[in-house]
Amino acid sequence: MGQPILYGYQRRWLEDKSRFKLGKFARQTGKTFTTTLENVDDCFEQVVKQARTRWVILSRGERQAKEAMDEGVKVHAKAYGLPFEELLTEHEIGTVKYTALEVVFPHGSRILALPANPDTARGFSANVFLDEFAFHKDSGAIWKALFPVISAGWKLRVTSTPNGKSGKFYELDTGKDTTWSRHSVDIYQAVADGLPRDIEELRAGLADEDAWAQEYELQYLDEASAWLSYELITSCEDPRAGDPDGYQGGVCYVGVDIGRRNDLFVIDVEEMVGDVLWERERIELKRAKFSDQDAALDEVMRRYRVGRVCMDQTGMGEKPVEDAQRRYGEHRVEGVLFTGPNKLVMATAGKERFEDRTIRIPEGQPALRSDLHKLRKVSGPTGAPRFVAERDDDHADRTWAKFLAVNAAGGPAHDYGYRPAPPAKSRFDERVGGDQDGRMRDRADDREKPFRMASARRKPGIF
Repeated sequence: MGQPILYGYQRRWLEDKSRFKLGKFARQTGKTFTTTLENVDDCFEQVVKQARTRWVILSRGERQAKEAMDEGVKVHAKAYGLPFEELLTEHEIGTVKYTALEVVFPHGSRILALPANPDTARGFSANVFLDEFAFHKDSGAIWKALFPVISAGWKLRVTSTPNGKSGKFYELDTGKDTTWSRHSVDIYQAVADGLPRDIEELRAGLADEDAWAQEYELQYLDEASAWLSYELITSCEDPRAGDPDGYQGGVCYVGVDIGRRNDLFVIDVEEMVGDVLWERERIELKRAKFSDQDAALDEVMRRYRVGRVCMDQTGMGEKPVEDAQRRYGEHRVEGVLFTGPNKLVMATAGKERFEDRTIRIPEGQPALRSDLHKLRKVSGPTGAPRFVAERDDDHADRTWAKFLAVNAAGGPAHDYGYRPAPPAKSRFDERVGGDQDGRMRDRADDREKPFRMASARRKPGIF
């Protein structure tokens, strides 16, 4: 296996031997691939000298740590012809359980990859690579725990895409000191250096200027007036959220934001697990017929144990709400007018969910992050608060659908019986997964029993 092809910005990163090095890279430009190459190259150099070194990769979560090891370290080690032994160990520190992945090279050089938190950042002496550091939860606490570890001359590598004007990565990157060697590679620089990407196609496909500015142009978006900061948003992300196959058969709460021409039609499905709302599915339709919107909601009601639905009743929402109430009952379906006071109540309840960490959203979805972040609270002419998105043609549809679902979860309790509909072929089945109906039938006996809807907000819980 030959050496990987490196672009100009990757070579500049590798050739920089500074002890403290920070890289701000656009999405999918190979920051993890390049830095793990540096890690392996350092180990190879030590093997030649019959010496040893050690690197620790602290990733945002176990999935990212595994990707860094499988798609970075192991690939490079094989390219170098370096034999290695793979180790996998389970660890428990207090209430934190995690899996550590490690490769061991001849003469004892090692590379260890594990999820980052203040506890795992302690207790070892090694060179450290902080991967996507702007998205690490408790980045300040991780930094305090980590820095003494590398104080005895070890090297430190920090890479990330921006994540708002907060957190330790933002602080390090915007510092004016000369201690850090700072690299910045936006999508334009990466393409100029040879990365094969169609910039205009990417921008059009993403279709979100805020996400483009942050993820590809490396701009730090203003957090001052944002209702939900990026740090708050990413703290509630989880790789298990957003997967319909993760549905546990519990009570679900649904928010529906109505859009027809310019805006999205969004259905947000949240399952209550303990005290935490887990996003199970989000359906987004653009310029869809009302009949298709009704069919999408019907499918959600068939596949999930829905306790309550809150729908945007404003403007064109009057008829969809009336139709849904006729199909599913006025006690299960509530229309919500988007008045100033109602929006304030929903936005406040939604923010409290994020602050209390009692909501889980899918991980790594730029469009969702940007949508949640773009909501701003401003004062109207009379001093009354109102909520706006950053652009007149974008109404944060995903955000309001989620806040409507949160509102549904906080409503009054009602007893009713539930019997799942007979399985039927639907155009939504392929997207959701072929075994969904089977699982629903297996749980039919339990679901026929009456149950009580969740009410009010509760203390934070765990999955």
